[in-house]
Amino acid sequence: MQKYSAASIFKHALKGNREWPRAWRDVGPRKAYDVLVIGGGGHGLATAYYLAKNHGITDVAILEKGWIGMGNVGRNTTIVRSDYLLEPNGQFYEFSLKLWESLSQELNFNLMVSQRGTIYLAHSEDQLNDFARLGNAMRVRGVDAELWSHKDVRKAVPLLDCSNDARFPIYGALVQPRAGVVRHDAVAWGYARAADALGVDIVQNCEVTAIKTTKGREIRVETSRGPVVGKKVAIAVAGHTSHLAAMVGMKLPIESHLLQAMVTESVKPMLDQVVMAAGTHVYVSQTNKGEILMGGDLDFYPSYSAKGNLPRIEDVAALTIALFPAFSHLRLLRSWAGIVDMTMDGSPIIDFTPAKGVFLNGGWCYGGFKAIPASGWAFAEMIATDTRPTLIEAFNLERFRNGETLSEFGTGPMPQWQ
Repeated sequence: MQKYSAASIFKHALKGNREWPRAWRDVGPRKAYDVLVIGGGGHGLATAYYLAKNHGITDVAILEKGWIGMGNVGRNTTIVRSDYLLEPNGQFYEFSLKLWESLSQELNFNLMVSQRGTIYLAHSEDQLNDFARLGNAMRVRGVDAELWSHKDVRKAVPLLDCSNDARFPIYGALVQPRAGVVRHDAVAWGYARAADALGVDIVQNCEVTAIKTTKGREIRVETSRGPVVGKKVAIAVAGHTSHLAAMVGMKLPIESHLLQAMVTESVKPMLDQVVMAAGTHVYVSQTNKGEILMGGDLDFYPSYSAKGNLPRIEDVAALTIALFPAFSHLRLLRSWAGIVDMTMDGSPIIDFTPAKGVFLNGGWCYGGFKAIPASGWAFAEMIATDTRPTLIEAFNLERFRNGETLSEFGTGPMPQWQ
């Protein structure tokens, strides 16, 4: 991987973006590869990178229908945390958080990892008791967790409405000090550059239209840039997992919904942590540029449009102002939506498929961005060894048949299944 001196960086800065070297090669697809990774988002990029780094499999192509960073990896609220109740999810996301902590150094790319802490507000005594249970479960696993009182919250976040007549009274909070935020586009670029440096081909504007198994071990993938053959194929297409799975004859227990977020104009630093509200599912943080970032519930109708709607924007804005009255003076700058795959139990699916040599990674619900390092690590191991790593053993499809679902409904609201 090429490194730059301070003088060369200053020289390039004076030239704007003229004569900047490419972060990764712009290549077309070859006829055949050992592994084809469908999806150039965070999970696909991380999978390809760890295939090359951890397992020495470098004859890999990432097939991305648009450009790197256009999907959910660039359409999220950048939060990373591991405050999960159930053992499989708790262990998985804690492993991911540990990878986040050293990922900038590993990729030699500043991901702007900011472990500013998450504050999960309780609005009743019952919620606070639930948080005490969750915090205890986290600490048993060695994960950092603190239970704060009303007084602790008021001192740490003075802008919060902690008054007795607040619309959402605050009884306390569960805090994870090591949690925080990571710059999402830097994650895409960092993994892409690192994977490219190890020999992975990143093929953009290459939409997959069909997946066909052949008589041998090879799998033929039809794309908008011609057919490509792979010995193994990995599907990692957040939001469109059902479409790709249908190409290999699978019907998944997944619905695709929109999850909106929005930011205000930039203001001076005033919110040091990520604040989440248990009663409203609203979460608020301040970006490095000074914007107040807000998110909330799903748009509960299934959709692939990646466009938000005004009622949800109004809802999130109103709930945020109820928590932070001072934010009512800010102007909304922009909003966006990501397409999320919602499983029936709120936990992901990483598994084999009925088509030999085809692997599936999807159904991340609200946890897709923070799962990227651990997902790529484990999925790469699964592809390389044809075995399911212990870390993701519980994320199989069989759980929906045998009743061993991982009902992590506490991570956010779920769609109404019909």
